[in-house]
Amino acid sequence: MPFVTERAVASQLNEYLAANDLLPRYQSAYQKRHSTETAMLRVWSDILTAADSRQVTLLGLFDLLAAFDYVDHDILLFNFTASLSACMTSTSG
Repeated sequence: MPFVTERAVASQLNEYLAANDLLPRYQSAYQKRHSTETAMLRVWSDILTAADSRQVTLLGLFDLLAAFDYVDHDILLFNFTASLSACMTSTSG
C-alpha cells in the first residue's frame, strides 16, 4: 500500500509542478520522456557545442553510491527517528 500512495503523491506533485512551470528547464529526473539517456545526450551535445566554439570544457563526475556503504545505518535511523519524533511533537502541540 505505501508504494501505491507514493506513486499517487509523486504523480500529483509532478503534474502540479509541470502545470505551474516550476520544474527547472534542464531537469531530467521525474519528467516524462526524460531519462539518464536524455540527460547524457544533453551533456554530450553541450560538450560538442563548446568544442565547436573552441571553448575549454571540463566534466567532473563522481559516484555517491559507495558513500552510503560507510554510513552507520543504526545512527542514521536513530537520528531520523529522533528528528521525526521532534517534528511530530512540535506540530501536535
